[in-house]
Amino acid sequence: MTIDPDQSELASRYRRFAFQEASGRSPLYEHLAAKAAEDAAIIALIADLPQPKQQPNLLFAAYRHILGVPSDYSEFRRGLTDRFDAVRSIMLERSTQTNEPGRCAVLLPVLASLPQPLALLEVGASAGLCLFPDRYGYDYSSKSLRPPKGAKPYPVFPCRAAASVPVPDTLPQIVWRAGLDLNPLDAGDPDAAAWLETLVWPDQEERRNRLRLALGIVAEEQPTLVQGDLLGPEFEALCRQAPQDATLVVFHTAVLAYVPSTADRMTFADRVSASSDVWICNEDPSVMSQFSFTAVEAPSQGAFLMSVNGQPTAWTDPHGAWIEAIADVETSVLSSAGGRL
Repeated sequence: MTIDPDQSELASRYRRFAFQEASGRSPLYEHLAAKAAEDAAIIALIADLPQPKQQPNLLFAAYRHILGVPSDYSEFRRGLTDRFDAVRSIMLERSTQTNEPGRCAVLLPVLASLPQPLALLEVGASAGLCLFPDRYGYDYSSKSLRPPKGAKPYPVFPCRAAASVPVPDTLPQIVWRAGLDLNPLDAGDPDAAAWLETLVWPDQEERRNRLRLALGIVAEEQPTLVQGDLLGPEFEALCRQAPQDATLVVFHTAVLAYVPSTADRMTFADRVSASSDVWICNEDPSVMSQFSFTAVEAPSQGAFLMSVNGQPTAWTDPHGAWIEAIADVETSVLSSAGGRL
């Protein structure tokens, strides 16, 4: 059975996930996605889902939610075929909403270089785990940072920082934080927490343990999380709530790929620029190509491009495992602000 020509792009999507996203990060997900990309029957099952629900991450997480971690592709294929209605139901009900707090490690050098104190607004915040960079610990290549003594048990995120990255000596001072999401999650809700844990790839137990510690902090803090679209009125309403004497930082990671319209992404860019002091865009370089054309070649497949107020600043690992500066971070941050700071 050959893959239907109308489904060839979907097969390519799974192939790209295998070799550009999962390669080097999750041997199991690389194996499953690569095999699925060549399996016409499985691609046909996935193709029956709405396009936004065809993501490899979502399929594998929904499968694990129902059937656990498969040992190999044969077990995965058999289980998916037998229980596809149940897996499909989870995929339609849920979304990836991967809330990876380790991304704070690549945000920190930029946040610490800004005039303090900070007001943080995350778009696509999920449960708000990335709103607490001041409550986590970090192990960089050159130094370590820890929150104040007596803090609630916290995760420590390892991050390989190139020598060009100005690793800060202190954590940022954050006086206000809020998040916007289509479906905000409550870190204190056991079902929501279990789903976020399922979204962590199966080969990454340390990452899962760090997630649990971050969930404990956020569940206690209960940040302001507002349901809304990034093009809706809720975004500007939240911006207006930020303290006037704080530097308002709007940031997002792996969000704009879910905004298929280039025009909508540009409209969002205009809104952020008009409403904030600093805009940190940490995304696949293809979704904001007007920023990436001036950047040097990515150091690895699947790398994200971090831009500050539209200026390419660093290449980053999608989960925060490493950061490599493109330009002098402190200089580019201040120059890109255009007098707003």
